[in-house]
Amino acid sequence: MVATASPRGLYILLISVHGLIRGHNLELGRDADTGGQTKYIVELAKSLSRQVGVEGVDLVTRLIDDEAVSVDYKAPVEQLSANSRIVRIKAGPDEYILKEQLWPHMDSFADNLYIWLSKQPRLPDVIHTHYADAGYVGVRLANLTGLPLVHTGHSLGRDKYSRLLALGMGIEQIEERYHIQARISAEEDILSCAELVITSTRNEIESQYELYDYYTPEKMAVIPPGTNLEQFHPVIEGQTAISQAFQSNLSKFLRDPAKPMILALSRPDERKNIVSLLEAFGQNKSLQKLANLVIIAGNRDDIRELNDGAQSVLTELLWVIDVYDLYGLVALPKHHSAEDVPDIYRYAAASKGVFVNPALTEPFGLTLLEAAASGLPLVATENGGPVDIIGNCKNGLLVDPLSREAIADALLSILQNPSLWQKFSSNGLRNIARFYSWEAHAQSYLDLLKTLVSKRQTVAPIASTHQFRTYRKRALFTAIDNTLLGDNEGLEEFKKVVRTNRRQFLFGIATGRRLDSVLTILKRHCIAAPDVLITSLGTEIYYTAELIPDVAWSLHIDHSWTPLVLRRVLESLPGLSPQRKSEQSRFKVSYFYDVQLAPPIEEILCVLRQQDLSVNATLSFGQYLDLVPARASKGQALRYVTSRYNIPLDHTLVTGGSGGDADMLRGNTLGVVVANRHQEELSDLTANEQVFFASRAHAWGILEAISHYNFF
Repeated sequence: MVATASPRGLYILLISVHGLIRGHNLELGRDADTGGQTKYIVELAKSLSRQVGVEGVDLVTRLIDDEAVSVDYKAPVEQLSANSRIVRIKAGPDEYILKEQLWPHMDSFADNLYIWLSKQPRLPDVIHTHYADAGYVGVRLANLTGLPLVHTGHSLGRDKYSRLLALGMGIEQIEERYHIQARISAEEDILSCAELVITSTRNEIESQYELYDYYTPEKMAVIPPGTNLEQFHPVIEGQTAISQAFQSNLSKFLRDPAKPMILALSRPDERKNIVSLLEAFGQNKSLQKLANLVIIAGNRDDIRELNDGAQSVLTELLWVIDVYDLYGLVALPKHHSAEDVPDIYRYAAASKGVFVNPALTEPFGLTLLEAAASGLPLVATENGGPVDIIGNCKNGLLVDPLSREAIADALLSILQNPSLWQKFSSNGLRNIARFYSWEAHAQSYLDLLKTLVSKRQTVAPIASTHQFRTYRKRALFTAIDNTLLGDNEGLEEFKKVVRTNRRQFLFGIATGRRLDSVLTILKRHCIAAPDVLITSLGTEIYYTAELIPDVAWSLHIDHSWTPLVLRRVLESLPGLSPQRKSEQSRFKVSYFYDVQLAPPIEEILCVLRQQDLSVNATLSFGQYLDLVPARASKGQALRYVTSRYNIPLDHTLVTGGSGGDADMLRGNTLGVVVANRHQEELSDLTANEQVFFASRAHAWGILEAISHYNFF
């Protein structure tokens, strides 16, 4: 099958991993992971599915089976429309966990999604990932299938890291809480792999993506999100502005509910800066006389049961209300539903109020669109998406979110000037329809996708190569150096096990060595010819004793591979010296790495990214630096091979002992790290419950793992 657009129309695969995603009654504000991105991705799927030329849209997210959340999130498939659906894929524990805790499970998510894709009638024309965790998965799928990757960041790790440091958090504290380095590294890989990056604003490109080594603005496009104008609109004559229940709820808080409403709606998150908004209100008597402040900050039954971040923000809000004696002037409702939100905007607009978003930074600001579509003037942070929104719509004022005085002054200037209020309200209603409808968003999006897909005629290995027939339903792959070899007695015992059980499993070698070197070693140690040889760090694959090369794999990994440019860039770096020609190959560039002289690996990667070089770099045994095409690695070759033989990854035992083996061991394989002096290179795999760390070294460690997994 060719991975290009079908005459029947585009098939689009959207991936958004974290948060609680369903097609109805979104639990927006429930926690930091279920916010604007959740709403955007569901609306995007629905909107795209309505467009001419779109055959289908699948929105892939994580399957959650947890009594603490709705049973909706454990349904494997949820239909959104006739040609769109939510598909839920298992990854990690059944429970709902925060996105920062998901990183160790993303390889498993990628493996499970790859299996699901291989069972579908056709491949998608494009993969579109949302946020870094989904992007991590998307890179692996794109490298395996050859499908074009499109990415939307929503927020970015480097920008967040800088802001957290500015708030006084320590580096270790940031890393422990947010796994920020894994996220930043994933984002660099995403930018390298993606053929199109979609942003909401020009500011996002210039002030956030510019922080990355792999900064390529020419493959970035601005498409502002849309808003549902059928759902968000001003009060229609004869219509009740708000439900009686919610109005009654507000009356419990407010002394004079008829006053204009200053409305803020966000998660109870420190970055949303709603405590500063409340302090601005508390410090300004004129504002208190003129208006009420209503803060909709998620839902709660008991503050003490919320996560630490939400608990801290809500507790501080209550303190500030008490400090400034704002009882009767501020409402902080405990509950609201997604269905209430349009009515709340309309009620605020009918009161001649103002919507305010005081966030420290706002990647885009969907609530600003919704409020403006309902007729509300805006006061918003000058950092991020609101700059474009207010610039286009001419419907409000930008403020420094760190200045309480500036926030209060902006609110007063609108509330005290009825003609300015009317001007901003009218401008918003007119320009939201012009610039921010879902119809306009979907059309701009599809124009870019059709151009991207029309350029591609890539044959995807997942679909284009026939599957080998085999009666064996399990496989064992092992590295050679310091894994299979190193203890002759252990090797002899391993060879006996292989001979005894050979008909039960597919036997493979995966190594950084070239083919000729591997064959010499196998002959010297009298090791029977494996069924599969993955050599030169996953760049070459050979089958059976006849050593039949996989030509399709070679064509697949050749994508964007420029070894001459790579060597030219690296030759100027200290501490790197080329390995002998016998260790180099067409798709592998190898150096000796002098730890005393050479820059850290991260610095070398930084140099390569800045030169737009997309590669996989691996440091093994502390001294061998190998660089191969981005689509090649032992792990990617292994997944390709097991897919061809139709052997499940969870029936595939994989052993390794150095950094070059890491991506073979992640995900759904039965991973084994044998004991040796280089196993610290794989220490980050301890968080992966699927990886077994053997207590014994070399072949003895492999035998220990065979017993541990009850492999036979």
